[in-house]
This record gives sequence, structure tokens and C-alpha cells, in this order.
Amino acid sequence: MEAVLAHLRTAIERGEYEVGDKLPSEAELCRTLEVSRPVLREALRALQTMGLTVSKTGKGTFVVASAVEDPTFGDYAASDLMEVRRHVEIPVAGYAALRRTPEDLDHLAHLLERMERETDTTSWVALDTLFHLAVAEASQNPVFRRVIEEIRDALARQSAFLNELGGRREQSNREHRAIIEALTDGSERDAVDAMAHHLDRVWTTLDDIVRRGRADGAARPATDSTDHRPTTGEGA
Repeated sequence: MEAVLAHLRTAIERGEYEVGDKLPSEAELCRTLEVSRPVLREALRALQTMGLTVSKTGKGTFVVASAVEDPTFGDYAASDLMEVRRHVEIPVAGYAALRRTPEDLDHLAHLLERMERETDTTSWVALDTLFHLAVAEASQNPVFRRVIEEIRDALARQSAFLNELGGRREQSNREHRAIIEALTDGSERDAVDAMAHHLDRVWTTLDDIVRRGRADGAARPATDSTDHRPTTGEGA
């Protein structure tokens, strides 16, 4: 999927598909790129998240931008989402360290254990959002939980995007464990630092993905000028 995405993104950014152009049909892309429809659809969803395309039911996929600026997760732009997460989840972690109950800690530990065993990305993403909700619940402030509930869909979309393109799962598990350890110790400072580090790594990975197509020429698969097919075998 990453190879197909890199190929289509590069084609758009190089002007092979211009703003307003309709991409070839799924059937045609599957045939020329020699990939399955599920793989292609994952790549098309990622293109839309990046803000390069928009899919219109019954009409196809159209190019709406020539470069990636700010990915969108559900109703929220990535920059807006991360700004709110920093201002909410970091202090929430501090409150949770001071107010968490034994039941809160057991719940968080159970979620993390499931995440560390989980191999399915969709299931892991669902657990990831539950983890962040559980931290908010441990703050004992229902307003914080309500805020996280409001952005829950965007968090899930962001998590899936970062795991598919940034391989964040194992690193995220380690960061979550550091958060739990700080909450268990009842250390407000450590909990704040652990959550800040977690969100810093999320932003760094997101930024790397956004910049990858523009800055990392090695990440671009070679193409056949006649059929727009990536010659690498990755992701097929």
C-alpha cells in the first residue's frame, strides 16, 4: 500500500495528474499497478486524508491539491487536532496521576496488555482510542472525557494513518507504558512529561509522512512513463 500511495502521490505532485483531473477507475488502477482492490482503496483513502484528492460517490476520485499541506482526520485538520491534544491531554495526564483510582490503573493496564498482543491494526486503533479515553476518565473530570469523546473519531483516523504509514504501533505501546508507570507512581510531572513525549512523537511521525514525498527522493518508486506503474514490488 505504501508503494502504491507513494506512486500516486508523486504522480500528483509532479503534475502527471493535475488539480481537477479524475484519477483512473479503481479497476484500471488495479490492473496497471498490479495490486488488489483492498490495497488500492487503502492508498486512495490515504490520499484523501492527505488532502490531495476527494472521492465522489458514483463519479470517482478527483485531484483537489498538488501538494500535501495539512492532513485531515474526519472533521479536523491535523494541526488543529494536535494543538487541542497538547492543551488537553498533557494536563489531563497530570490530573490523572493525582486522582487515579486502583480501578483506573487496572483498566489502563488491561488495555495496554491487549494492545501489546494485538496484531490487527483496526483492533489496535480501537484500543488506542479507549486508552486515551481511560486516561481522561482517570482525571475524574467528566468534561475532559467529553472533549476526548468529541475528537474520538479523529483520533482513530489519525492513529490508523500513522500506523499504516509510520509504523507507530510498537513505539506507541512503549510510550503508553511510560504513561501508565507515571500514573501508577502518582507523579504529576512524570505523567505530563510522558504524555508530552507521546504527542511529540505522534507529531514527528505525522510531519515525516507529510514531508516524505517532497523531501525523500529515495522513497519514491521508479515508474514506467507509459503506464504509471511502480516498478518496486513493495505493497503489492
